[in-house]
Amino acid sequence: MRRALVTGGASALGAAICRRLAADGLHVTIHAHRGVAAAEQLAASIRAGGGAAEILVCDLTDVAETAAALSDLRDERVPQVVVHNAGTHNDAPMAGMSEAQWRGVIDVSLTGFFALIRPLLLPMMSTRWGRIIAMSSVSAVMGNRGQANYAAAKAGLIGAVRSLARELASRGVTVNAVAPGIIRSPAIEAVLDARLIAEMVPMKRAGEPEEVASLISFLASEQAGYISGQTISINGAMA
Repeated sequence: MRRALVTGGASALGAAICRRLAADGLHVTIHAHRGVAAAEQLAASIRAGGGAAEILVCDLTDVAETAAALSDLRDERVPQVVVHNAGTHNDAPMAGMSEAQWRGVIDVSLTGFFALIRPLLLPMMSTRWGRIIAMSSVSAVMGNRGQANYAAAKAGLIGAVRSLARELASRGVTVNAVAPGIIRSPAIEAVLDARLIAEMVPMKRAGEPEEVASLISFLASEQAGYISGQTISINGAMA
C-alpha cells in the first residue's frame, strides 16, 4: 500500500484531500499542528469507512521539530505522495503589515515546504516513484490587495516546485503546484456571500473541496507520470 502525507490535513480542503486519497487506496498520514483533535476525528472517520489513516503532529515552521516528527516515516513507511496543503492568512495592506505578519505567513508555506520535503527526498527517490504537490493559490497568479505576504508565499511555492521538478525528473518523482481560487469552506463563508462570489468568479460559484481533491487524486496517480513542474489552476475561470 502506498502512503500519502497531507499537511494541514484537518482543514476543509485538507480533509477532502485526505478522504479522496484514502478512497484511492492510500494509507494517509494527516498532519496537524493546532488542529490535533480535528485530525484525530478525521483519521477515525477514514478508518471507520475502511481506509487507513494516522496523524502526525508538528510545527512546520520548526525545521528540527519537523525532521524529528518525520523520522518514523522513512524507510519502509516513506510517503510516496506528499501534499503540502498547510497555509495561513494574516491579511493587511503592506503599509500597515508587521514583520510578524509577513514572516508568519511566509514561514508556514515556504519554510514549511522545505522542512517537510527535504527529509523525505532521499527516501522517496530510493523508491523511484513519488508525487509532490504544493497547494498554491489564485493570489499567487493574480495578486490580491492586502495579501502581499500570502501571494508572495504561494508564488514562492511555484518557483520551488519548478526547480525541484527538474532535480527529481530522472528519479520517477513528479512535483507540481495546484492553485485554487475561491473554494467553499467555513472561512470563505464567513467573509464572502454568494453575491460577492458571483461578482468575483466567472462561473458564479465557489469551488467545492472535493473538486480540488479530484485534481490532487489525478496528480497523485500513475496516469500523471509525465506531468511535472506545472502550476494547475482550479478557479472557475478567475485567471
